This record gives sequence, structure tokens and C-alpha cells, in this order.
Amino acid sequence: MFLLEVGNLKENFAKYFSVEQATDDALKHEIYRVRHAVYCQELGYEPTNPEQEETDEYDDRSLLIALRAQASGQVVGCVRLVQTDPDHPEQLLPFEHLCADAIDRSIVDPQAMDRRHIVEISRLAVLPQYRKRKGDSEGPISISEEDMGTREQPRFPYIPVGLYLAMFAMSEIHGIDHLFTLTEPRLARHLSALGFRIHLIGQAVEHRGKRVPSVIHRDEVKHTLPAFMQPLFDQLYQDMSARAVATGT
Repeated sequence: MFLLEVGNLKENFAKYFSVEQATDDALKHEIYRVRHAVYCQELGYEPTNPEQEETDEYDDRSLLIALRAQASGQVVGCVRLVQTDPDHPEQLLPFEHLCADAIDRSIVDPQAMDRRHIVEISRLAVLPQYRKRKGDSEGPISISEEDMGTREQPRFPYIPVGLYLAMFAMSEIHGIDHLFTLTEPRLARHLSALGFRIHLIGQAVEHRGKRVPSVIHRDEVKHTLPAFMQPLFDQLYQDMSARAVATGT
């Protein structure tokens, strides 16, 4: 695996993309339209609808993040962090329903944690024209060896890395300690190689393909994040913190 460590990652990212928390309805609707394009129209995971927006009951208690292409101004990717119900934190997150018998609770037990400080990563999606390669497998987001290029022509996976760094910046702002997710084993391997240490915590389940319940510990990421990514994380954290203060979120 080859990583582009030369140059200024922060400045290079800013040339092409920006990320922000969706705190207003206009941006939320842009995110819902990306999700409809990917989850409903392209992959058929959810039914299409005339509004061309994909939403569910968890959006009302989720932190929504958008990734925007600088050239077009279009939102091209998104992700959300589903929080527990503040009035009923004991109620299960979506993955806990799906993985009730698959989680190895000797590794970690989400129900035994302080549930005010856990979230579930979900609805991670990138428009197909920003992720598809010849022979690429169908999925809402992708990352592979090809994204790293070769020693002679290295590349960097700006989109998935930008979204993951934005998630951790958001977690830092909101005091989130543990991020759970259902992930493809291959995606988990590639993200771990980039410094996002993902721990598999149970047996695979069938949910839009083979998925494994996993957890990412925010404090651990702070110690494993490669040094050349730190300036980009710091910038995203600064930008998102300022917006959180300005909007009171």
C-alpha cells in the first residue's frame, strides 16, 4: 500500500473538497438527496420516492456531515453519527438490533457503556461518479489498493479519509468516545492501514452483503493517526467547532 505523504495534505484536500456539519434544513436535504441517489436509485437498498430524498426515523437524533466538491459546489458524499435517545439511552442503536446475537460481549458490550458517549456510523455514501472504477464492486463507498496508486505514481483517497476525519472531529466536539458500525472486512482492513484502527467485535451478519459489527475508539485514533494527516484533522476540527459555536449545536 502506497501513501502520498509528500506535499501539504491539508492544502491539497482544500483544493478539491470541504466538509461541514448539516445544521440547517437546506444542507440536510442535499444530504438526503445524495443518499437517495446512492441507496435507492443506484444500489436499491431502499425504495425510491418522488421527493428523491432518503430519510428515516434516526435522522432526528443524528449528527449529519456533508462533503462538498469545491469545483461544482455539489454535495458528493455524506455520513451520519446516530446518537442514542437522550431521554431513553437504553434504547438500542440500529446495529444492536441487527447484531443482537452476533456481538461478542467479552470484547465490548455497548449496553454496558455510558450510552451518552456512543454513536453508530451509518449512511456513509459517495456519489458513484466520485468513487467508481472499472471493476469496482457495488457499494456506497469504496477504498482499495488502487486508491493508493503505486510507488511511482502515488495517490491519496481524499474522499473516504476526509469523511472519516470529519467524523472524528465531530466526535471530539460532541464528547463521543466510541463509534460503532457495520463494516465490510475489506474496508476495515484498508482503513486500519490508514491509521483508523477498527476493531471487529463479533460474527459477520448478512446486511446488504457480509458485514461485521465493529468499533472505533476515538482516543486510540488520536494516537494512531499518521502525522501527515494531523494538520488536516486539526483544520476540520477548527472549522467544525466554529460552526458548532455559531449555530449552537
